[in-house]
Amino acid sequence: MEPCFRSGEVIVRREILEGREWMVYPLRVVADDGVLLAAYLAKGTPLSFGGGEFKWGPHPWVHFEHTWQSDGVLQLQRAGDGYSVWARLKDGELQDWYVNFQEPLRRTAHGFDTLDQELDLVIAADGSSYTWKDVDHFEERVHAGGFGPGEPEAVRAAAAEVVELIESGGRWWEGWSAWRPSPEFSEAPASVALSDTRASWERTDTGRVPTSS
Repeated sequence: MEPCFRSGEVIVRREILEGREWMVYPLRVVADDGVLLAAYLAKGTPLSFGGGEFKWGPHPWVHFEHTWQSDGVLQLQRAGDGYSVWARLKDGELQDWYVNFQEPLRRTAHGFDTLDQELDLVIAADGSSYTWKDVDHFEERVHAGGFGPGEPEAVRAAAAEVVELIESGGRWWEGWSAWRPSPEFSEAPASVALSDTRASWERTDTGRVPTSS
């Protein structure tokens, strides 16, 4: 049975590229039933980036300061889905829904592993419209051979699934539209030390990262 995390527990989200940590940051669990994991990314959360050579090069955010500067984001991910849905807040209100296409989450003892797959979709807060984002970047990576066998097809299938949910009224994530963070959730956790085998926790020097827009 996959682990369930407690509400308020700090876990680690790792992007794993070529078997190594590409980007790592802490999240605070809102709810977890073993299928749906809801976790909060607070403003000011420190991010850590893997060093060395990667086929995709360094993570694009490594060139910026190293903390999350946007208002907080509630990340919703379900087992088996090739995407997560982020409720992006602005001044305490829901700004929009941001669909991040990514490898299905793989739970660990400390959180979960995944990998961003370039393509994104932004949905109006009321679900009335949506806009694609980073389509060109995704197609460039496809043509450059940056994805493994079957990965582009899996991303496109996940994208078609999300569009079907939007257009059919099956937007399961809207059940979270009224959620807002308590003061405990608004406090940024300590940074995560990189590790080849597991996530460990320690406080390090941090800076700032770009916004999610």
